[in-house]
Amino acid sequence: MKIQNKVALVTGGGTGIGRAVCLALADRGVTVAVNYSKSREEAGETVRLIQEQGGRAAAFCANVSDDSQVRQMTEDIVHQFGGLDLLVNNASITAHIPYSDLEACTDEVWDELLGVNVKGMFHTARAAYPYMRQSGHGAIINLGSIAGTTGRGSSLPYAVSKAAVHGLTKSLAHALAPAVRVNAIIPGAVPTRWWQGQEERMQQLAPNLLLQQIASVEDIAAAVCGALEQEAMTGQLITIDSGQTL
Repeated sequence: MKIQNKVALVTGGGTGIGRAVCLALADRGVTVAVNYSKSREEAGETVRLIQEQGGRAAAFCANVSDDSQVRQMTEDIVHQFGGLDLLVNNASITAHIPYSDLEACTDEVWDELLGVNVKGMFHTARAAYPYMRQSGHGAIINLGSIAGTTGRGSSLPYAVSKAAVHGLTKSLAHALAPAVRVNAIIPGAVPTRWWQGQEERMQQLAPNLLLQQIASVEDIAAAVCGALEQEAMTGQLITIDSGQTL
């Protein structure tokens, strides 16, 4: 599918992988709705970078864990841009908790991570689906993590939340077919602001890279764009980890 001239929503588009995805989509001629919750200045910078290159973009505020905010944001995007064709569910949060410290995995931590990382992706997919169905060629990419595959990551609740994202991807692929394709990109270790001050921990989690390099945010963005364009694929979990899990 040619994604040029399509409209895409990228959640958590102000920083890291989200910003890289926004820029890559804009470079392919996509109109980009940059979602943010707290990173207003960073989302504005993403929009500015796109517009400086002649692209079309705007920032939209919504906490994806809040269904009413997501529905309003989706309506605002459609009102401003005339439709919604693509969704990249990138917004996620984490908590750095040693696996041995089970008492630190409080209900508050669980509720916050599952609310954003899992329910948030469902909220945005549900809100976007009616508009995608109208065009008949919608596509959704969820950002998972190898933590959801290996069970190892920044914390136990985070790993479990990403395993749920992988399951959500397959279930949504069934629920939204044939009008909307749903796939997931599964990054390995990626140097984002999450790991500032935690670089040693990140290296510990990725000690055996066959390609001897950690994937960049641009690597992940390229995979996202490729999956959005692939018309014969749905329900797939695509791992981009430099061979970390082999």
